[in-house]
Amino acid sequence: MSAPKARPLRIVLLGPPASGKGTQGRKLADNLGLGYLSTGAVLREQVENKTELGKIAAPILARGEYLPDDLMCRILADWLSKQSGGWILDGFPRSLPQAEFLDEWLSQRDLVIDCAISLEVPFAVLLERISQRVECPDCRWTGQVAQLSEGKHCPVCGQIAQHRSDDNEENFRKRHQEFEKLTLPVVGHYHKAGRLFACDATTPQDEVAAKILAHFNNPS
Repeated sequence: MSAPKARPLRIVLLGPPASGKGTQGRKLADNLGLGYLSTGAVLREQVENKTELGKIAAPILARGEYLPDDLMCRILADWLSKQSGGWILDGFPRSLPQAEFLDEWLSQRDLVIDCAISLEVPFAVLLERISQRVECPDCRWTGQVAQLSEGKHCPVCGQIAQHRSDDNEENFRKRHQEFEKLTLPVVGHYHKAGRLFACDATTPQDEVAAKILAHFNNPS
């Protein structure tokens, strides 16, 4: 399947924890030639490196909570200001204030969000995925234990992949509750704006990726 010619699209990727945002975001960015930002990976890297931001974020993330809107908006504004083309945001906006901030930031530059992709997965499936999820500490690939090469090696760079420190059932349930409380209204925000593409993300990764890419090949 051929990808459409790269255009400066601006896309946000929404979905509950373990819905596949990281996997699908990277695949779509590669196919469309777009910049890609995973706020979760950025924050975990900051925590691991014990930066000033990481020290602030660590206890909040450990409780399964989202970072304050003002802090996340500063991180995003800094990243967006350095982009010269299109991009995909994974993990932002996670609340209505963040969505409104992004709308305003774009409006000031005569830009808009082209599409908000909502990955939809039932709670029971998400819970099972969490128990099997691993991440590479080097390239930040995220996937399932079954996808690892022999010896628990990352299929992308070959480093040893590990379970994420925040992946436990109690933490996941808290994060899912936060998603329902804070991020579902964001899904409604983009639906109301006519920008939402809801995608069943329960099928295998490649099938989900094909459905998303087809949406941009043949927009309705």
